[in-house]
Amino acid sequence: MRGHSVLQLPVPELEEFVVARTRHYDEGFLSADPRFAHAHITALGPFLADPSISDLARVAEIAAATAPVDAALQTLGQFGDGIIYVCPEPQAPFLDLTARLVEAFPTCPPYAGAYPRVVPHLTLDLASDAVDLPSTRRLLGAAVPTRTRVRELQLAWYESGDCRVLASWKLGG
Repeated sequence: MRGHSVLQLPVPELEEFVVARTRHYDEGFLSADPRFAHAHITALGPFLADPSISDLARVAEIAAATAPVDAALQTLGQFGDGIIYVCPEPQAPFLDLTARLVEAFPTCPPYAGAYPRVVPHLTLDLASDAVDLPSTRRLLGAAVPTRTRVRELQLAWYESGDCRVLASWKLGG
């Protein structure tokens, strides 16, 4: 399967945990790019496979018009497909950013339109016979709850053996 691009918001406070879980599941998705945010909140994905210069300029405008976001990460949840996540609070700034990106790029519905509602989240783990919410909570230890200041929007490429940052923009310019 060919890779895909994602507009994502790095959360460095949980990078160590997410890198460890990525290593556990599939080392092919560990990036050698030091800028790459394994721990992130997806703003819009999948994004355009081959964005033009004008597409990138539009993303830059949206990032510049978006203030950095202070958020708490404390509440864990689990989607029906087994993804274990933590939600940022407040969620409104993340939903607003996603809505503005979708307005600018209507051919890129969030999660390819697979879900009726966008839930801003940071993926932590995947439920299985050996993994559930309580076990993930234990693995997190003191890492959650935490606070973050989201300052950057990245255009990241995801492909096994080739995860990297294609572009990035500071929020608020």
